Amino acid sequence: MVAIIYLSPDEKMPDQGDDQRWLTIDASNDGRFFGSGGSFKANGEWVGYGSLAENDVSLKVALAAAQQWAAEYDVPTIWVQLKSYGS
Repeated sequence: MVAIIYLSPDEKMPDQGDDQRWLTIDASNDGRFFGSGGSFKANGEWVGYGSLAENDVSLKVALAAAQQWAAEYDVPTIWVQLKSYGS
């Protein structure tokens, strides 16, 4: 099970370093939620996550897509920022 941590409005995801698995969902000013992340395949090759436009439409949809990717690539935590950085 992937842990979901909601960040306070001025808080950022802790620095995970280049060798850690990570995934974030960030709110935008227009009501969408963008996901990004990085992990490693079983062979050690790096793999990145960038959400698809159809998954950015709501927090629920963005989280579902992110959780699926996190489970596939063994990412332990999804960090969620509900306040856009520009607001």
